[in-house]
Amino acid sequence: MAHARISANLPPNIDPTKAPIAFGRRALPKLNEELQSPELLTQQRALMALCDLVHDPQNVYQALELGVLDNLKTLLVHQDSIVRQKTTEILHIMTMHNVGRHGLIQNGVISALAELLDDPEDICRKNTHLVFEHMSKVTEGAVGILHAGLIPLLVSKLKNELEEIQELILVTLSNCLRVETSEALAADAVTVLKEKLTHSSVATRSKAAWVLLEISTHPEGKNEVCEEVIPVLVSLLEDADPEVQASATGALMFATIKPQGRFSALGAGAIPPLLKLAAEEGGKARLSAIKALTMLAELPKGRKTLLNHLDTFQQCLKDPSKAVKRAAKTAISVIQWKP
Repeated sequence: MAHARISANLPPNIDPTKAPIAFGRRALPKLNEELQSPELLTQQRALMALCDLVHDPQNVYQALELGVLDNLKTLLVHQDSIVRQKTTEILHIMTMHNVGRHGLIQNGVISALAELLDDPEDICRKNTHLVFEHMSKVTEGAVGILHAGLIPLLVSKLKNELEEIQELILVTLSNCLRVETSEALAADAVTVLKEKLTHSSVATRSKAAWVLLEISTHPEGKNEVCEEVIPVLVSLLEDADPEVQASATGALMFATIKPQGRFSALGAGAIPPLLKLAAEEGGKARLSAIKALTMLAELPKGRKTLLNHLDTFQQCLKDPSKAVKRAAKTAISVIQWKP
């Protein structure tokens, strides 16, 4: 199914070729002054030029030294949509460089971008979420997003944002929740993510399952996943997409560490699809499937069922991965254990 994509194309009356970029870094001081100009066209052209220049990390460093970010923060709430679009685009490009990410954190740009989450222009919101996605890839950036109190806002935006932007939000959340989950849980993230697990988009299902995997790695997150999501995760074990299967299996593996999760997974019929994934040589979900089955073998009913499938785990002992071999050996030991 085809989906409309957010366009970054500018109106025909905006000509970026007239932007003063010929002198590279020597143009930056002048461009910084022009950002403060009362003339709209001058601001727009300066922003066009900066968009090209900040692809070079050396230019990003100089721009930070000149205080360009202070002017960009001001322009984030400009009434002209082109100014907001190009400003957010510049910030997005800057976050592709380590020096840019650190600059945005130190200058409080993350909090300032919160104003753009409700921008009427799709491209401005998309650029904003691209900034958050890039920032969240490093621990310092993820912590910055958490400290700015943006997690509840991001969770709420999953309910009604454009699909393309939802995918960006899910990546940001998965990176941030690797650090801390309490704010997401308080914002009822598990319920929202549960709905996304049945989305028609493969990318959305996979990314939602990945966020739940991150939530499941934290003790408080395991409890909520056990209570609300395990039956849906079990259904995704048979999803047509390997990425969705792998993310769902990983989340299920962490959830079944809790006794409540084991009972829920067993009741939802997790053993047959997990065995199928464990039998797939080179499958992305193989290791997680073996570990999840080992957890289910802790239950008498699970152990009894798995005793009839020891051959699957014997085959796993031939896997080239040492981690898979170790997991299979542990699984066999648990399944054959006698009280």
